[in-house]
Amino acid sequence: MRILFLALTFPKIGHGGNLYTDLMEEFCDQGHEVFVVAPSIDENETGLIDEGGIKVLRVKTMSLLNVGAVKKGLANLLLPFQYKKAIKNHFKSEIIPDLIIMPTPPISLVTVATWLKKKSNAKVYLILRDIFPQNAVDLGMMKKGGFLYRIFRQKERKLYEISDSIGCMSQGNIDYVKKYNPEVAISKLHLLPNWQKEILLNPENRASLREKYGFDDYFVVIFGGNIGLPQKLENILKVAKLYNGNDNVLFFIVGQGTEKERIDALSKQMNLKNVVIKDSLPREDYQNIISAADCGLISLSEKFTIPNIPSKSLSYFNAKIPVLAAIDKNTDYGFLIQEQIRGGVWAPSNEPLKIKEKIDFLRANPQLCTSMGENGYEYFINEVTPKHSYERIMNHV
Repeated sequence: MRILFLALTFPKIGHGGNLYTDLMEEFCDQGHEVFVVAPSIDENETGLIDEGGIKVLRVKTMSLLNVGAVKKGLANLLLPFQYKKAIKNHFKSEIIPDLIIMPTPPISLVTVATWLKKKSNAKVYLILRDIFPQNAVDLGMMKKGGFLYRIFRQKERKLYEISDSIGCMSQGNIDYVKKYNPEVAISKLHLLPNWQKEILLNPENRASLREKYGFDDYFVVIFGGNIGLPQKLENILKVAKLYNGNDNVLFFIVGQGTEKERIDALSKQMNLKNVVIKDSLPREDYQNIISAADCGLISLSEKFTIPNIPSKSLSYFNAKIPVLAAIDKNTDYGFLIQEQIRGGVWAPSNEPLKIKEKIDFLRANPQLCTSMGENGYEYFINEVTPKHSYERIMNHV
């Protein structure tokens, strides 16, 4: 098949990776012809580029990540016009896809997908990873019923309408879409959990890594990924304050995002000696650091009404460490982690004492932590590699 993937973030193949590069590489390895439309990484490197056998059309756009809400909103609104123009200039009429795959965010690319579907009669597969605009309402970035909300809600409905299949992260996501969008045919919806390539780790390196990063004598709670409003890491700083100066618990935060500077400043203001905040690292370096930690942290704002399933937990599964989830009560992620996978524990994200109780529970039960790590790893390699996701998509289309 000829696959066209509309991406928002797509690291250069061979120089980084994320779940979407992993998936497109899997499609390529399975013998499909893969085309990707994605923002340029270097503004001087635009146009159609062969990246490891995948033809990537790099488009010059406004900054889409780590910028304020107004700039991000404007960049997303301009994106479909920029993509459509680039596709017309570079793909010409001979590039007729059989399958168009697009993730959320953003939903603004619905106009590009609709246009391409009419031109090619291709199927559209939606990877639903962000239920917008409701998540923006939850975080106070948009008023429900307001002008912008109505525009984006209309685009969301159109996106569900033109999609032939919709892959949802969890049963909670499927139930949510059905509840608030009853016009969507149930036959379109199916389960597509987050996925990730396995990164092979050397367990013998763990002791040297702990020494290198100053983890010795600490129970290390590690967080990696975006530091933004959805993560609300001030909740975690409140937990760290409960330990500060009393116990050997270290909170190690790695990442970038719109809230990073504020969280860093707040940590200093609170005089937290047990919080370390670092910049993002290359994927394999980051995975190595995770393997030296004692548990992996998930943090979600308690304001969410939509069921989020963070993909960063896969890195923790890969490293065979238990997951500590500080999450809202509307997601089914806690049930998934604690009851189904048995790979970790969870507590409400706005209740620091309960989160501390979970950390103390993990500290007091090292053998159980090992067992949870093994359970997470087994789920990872048996259920959520790119090959599993590829098979789920192909079975449904």
